[in-house]
Amino acid sequence: MKLTDNHLNKKNMKKSFAVIALPAITLISLILLAASLDCSGQDLQGKRVLIVFGGWDGHEPGKYVGILLPWLRSEGAVADTTSSLEIYTDSIYMSSVDLIIQAYTMSAITAAQEEGLLAAVRDGAGLAGWHGGLADAFRNNPAYQYMVGGQWVAHPGGVIDYTVNITDPDDPVTRGLSSFSMHSEQYYMHVDPNVKVLATTTFTGKYDYWSEGCTIPVAWKKMYGRGRVFYSSLGHVAADMEVPEALEILKRGIRWSAASRYEPAVSLVKPVY
Repeated sequence: MKLTDNHLNKKNMKKSFAVIALPAITLISLILLAASLDCSGQDLQGKRVLIVFGGWDGHEPGKYVGILLPWLRSEGAVADTTSSLEIYTDSIYMSSVDLIIQAYTMSAITAAQEEGLLAAVRDGAGLAGWHGGLADAFRNNPAYQYMVGGQWVAHPGGVIDYTVNITDPDDPVTRGLSSFSMHSEQYYMHVDPNVKVLATTTFTGKYDYWSEGCTIPVAWKKMYGRGRVFYSSLGHVAADMEVPEALEILKRGIRWSAASRYEPAVSLVKPVY
């Protein structure tokens, strides 16, 4: 297992503002300081992000690391990468992580590794991922699937043309985006109703006639304990991120998830039954 960068000293970060000489702070300075503290969860600056990648090579997890790692660091994140699930058992390290990005299709996870991941998210670490790297990982682990909020079950026709419809134009993850086209795998999923759906896709029935007219979520948010979970089904291969909307949704979802430890938990449930 290999991790990059040094661990953040969270206590020093939290106390960093205490060294300012109070007599020298004007009212304006106090207002600006409060504003900066209020916005501390809104970006990736200084946040520790762990990318866990591996599993089935067909989803090109290494290429995705090549896309996301430079961007994360350009945003000021302290990013670690590993291809070993054993990192999830390191409770001390996991308690320092603000966000877990997982790209690990299929494969198996041990009971200790799974519980370490679940505990980290329950305790406030964000979790973000896409396609099979999050929602087709660890098929024999329903507790993991309960956390993610959905599971891949089919992609009729394989790589095809389909439309992604933005269904929540007010959410920061999808605000300002319009519906767009993809040439990739259209994921048919089993989805937890305890999610806030941001975008959907509708199946034509061309490949499996019985699915004609079925609308399936493409991107969602949910809470798991204190942790924010974000998922997008877009991204069968790294070239799919050349679609600007697909990459923008993923980046915005990552930013949102990374704020778990800095902002209050929110209720995202929107009953549909």
